[in-house]
Amino acid sequence: MADWAPIAKEYDPLKAGSIDGTDEEPHDRAIWRAMLARYVPNKGVTGDPHLTLFVARLNLQTTEEKLKEVFSRYGDIRKIRLVRDLVTGFSKGYAFIEYKEERALLKAHRDANRLVIDQHEIFVDFELERTLKGWIPRRLGGGFGGKKESGQLRFGGRDRPFRKPINLPNMKNDFYGEGSSEKRNWSREGARDWRTRDRDHERSRDKRWPERERSWAWGDSERDRDSKEERSRGRERKDRDRKDRDRDRSRDRDSKKQRDDEKHR
Repeated sequence: MADWAPIAKEYDPLKAGSIDGTDEEPHDRAIWRAMLARYVPNKGVTGDPHLTLFVARLNLQTTEEKLKEVFSRYGDIRKIRLVRDLVTGFSKGYAFIEYKEERALLKAHRDANRLVIDQHEIFVDFELERTLKGWIPRRLGGGFGGKKESGQLRFGGRDRPFRKPINLPNMKNDFYGEGSSEKRNWSREGARDWRTRDRDHERSRDKRWPERERSWAWGDSERDRDSKEERSRGRERKDRDRKDRDRDRSRDRDSKKQRDDEKHR
């Protein structure tokens, strides 16, 4: 736990499946698949991985020309690779952009994330396949991110960093900027995202707290509810008994009247 950080420094499928990176048992079958996978990065991919951005959640209609128009504002682009289906040729919704300079790469990584292109909010991160040790892609049960509907959420990336474990003591490490400049470049953004998310979570909790207090103040305790239900059931029993007694009296009166009528005949 001493080297904990919200952004994964090395890919571990078991930790990536944990909200705070501390799980010890896989909780879905995809994690088992990722742990058993022996993935080798595609050797046919060329270019410098340390100058390459991963761009996802693209509109399927977005073209290479549109990506070049948007991302060239951050610096000179060496290559754009929009991933397409081998059979249909249609876009798969993600691309890789290689810059000529590291300065342009860092600027695009910082400013282009959550940019809207063709009515789609995009996601931007560094390329991880060739730079993060142990990387397993999403199709094999790994990756970062994911949707709640799939039940395969992954943590430790820029989009969904690890949450701070409850029992983690306060400590300083390279994640907060005491390390080399290279580490700071790769981790500062994650730190900002993580701290902002933590702060937003605290604010939302503070907002919900008064509402929760009001609901507790206005609501009844479980004992009060039980006593109310008992009183209500008691009243219902009394009403039924009273109705039964009235019905019996009515029957007695009817039978007495009938006997009197028969006498007078």
